[in-house]
Amino acid sequence: MNIEIWSDLVCPFCYIGKRRFEEALKKFPAQDKIKIEWKSFLLDPHSKPIDGKSIHEALAAKKGWTIEQAKRIGEQVTEMAAEVGLDYQFDRVIPANTFDAHRLTHLALQRGLQDKAEEILFHAYFTEGKNLADLESLVQIGVEIGLNEDEVRGTLLSDAFVEDVKSDAFEAEQLGIRGVPFFVFDRKYAVSGAQPVEVFENALNNAWKEIITQPITVGEDESSCQINSDC
Repeated sequence: MNIEIWSDLVCPFCYIGKRRFEEALKKFPAQDKIKIEWKSFLLDPHSKPIDGKSIHEALAAKKGWTIEQAKRIGEQVTEMAAEVGLDYQFDRVIPANTFDAHRLTHLALQRGLQDKAEEILFHAYFTEGKNLADLESLVQIGVEIGLNEDEVRGTLLSDAFVEDVKSDAFEAEQLGIRGVPFFVFDRKYAVSGAQPVEVFENALNNAWKEIITQPITVGEDESSCQINSDC
């Protein structure tokens, strides 16, 4: 069964959603039959780094909040993350455009390391305070993932995977995806948001039941996709 996950690496709920989905997957009897592919989604494709501004200041300016409001919301999300074992350090977070980081995940996909790439990039951003728009930081992260340093640097200095990232974003638009995380189960069921573990369990079980009774051919016409927010 194919599961596609649209996310952005600077989305705090995407990392939380990843953990909750993983917990559900541990309980799924046919987990060895699951193929996961992460899809790029850019929450702010035109964002530019603002030197000296914290994530609280950046969010306050973008959302029209006070800095105190931004910090309070950050504390609430940090508590939610802690419930699934994640350590968010918003005071260390560096606002960044994630386009190049998403290109790195596509390189990792070619090398069979995409899920590991997502995990390390999320941790680098939310816990370690690394700049996901910085070339040297991404090269370092790429090596940590298990990729070749020269290949990572060469990839990021070229236009490799630019079209792949754009294609993912376009596909999300065609599917009506407006927010992340967004999980699509064999193009039959969808889960929007960092939902409770039980929701992911239900989606896995329901999608699997349909597969074993009515197998779906890979490459089915996308126009037949049923993205239902009630699933």
